[in-house]
Amino acid sequence: MHVALGGTFDPVHDGHLALFERAFELGDVTVGLTSDELAPKTRHVDRYVRSFRDRRQDLVDELSPIAETYGRNFEVRKLEEPTGIATEPKFDVLIVSPETRDGGERINEIRRDRGHDPLDIEIVDHVTAEDGERISSTRIVRGEIDRHGNLTPDREGRGPKRPSGDTDGE
Repeated sequence: MHVALGGTFDPVHDGHLALFERAFELGDVTVGLTSDELAPKTRHVDRYVRSFRDRRQDLVDELSPIAETYGRNFEVRKLEEPTGIATEPKFDVLIVSPETRDGGERINEIRRDRGHDPLDIEIVDHVTAEDGERISSTRIVRGEIDRHGNLTPDREGRGPKRPSGDTDGE
């Protein structure tokens, strides 16, 4: 079976790992990684997104041991448009999270219009952080949690907000 999934994956976290695990359980995996041009357009919140090259290397480093565990192959391809690679006829399954389910349905509409069979859509639930909220890259970048969902205490000059009493070094 050929499995597709896509995203920005910056940084990779336990929620992403749940998606990858499910994908490799089902078959060989192709991950569409958003291009530098597309990544800012797919974000719900304005924030810095690392380069495609850096994100791709981190993704390969994360996927390699999972693929080996399942005896599967994988490929990382650049996504230039939101519907990405999944509209191609070679795929059988699309892995999505609850908030990207509608995108999966849109991909199946495009596939039908092109004369391709619809994909089986596998929805993988969110992974929750220590505080009961979902793990997200945005929360990690903000310093609220680490990639495993552990709360990160405010640290000197770091964390989700400026430490109280900070007067710019005075």
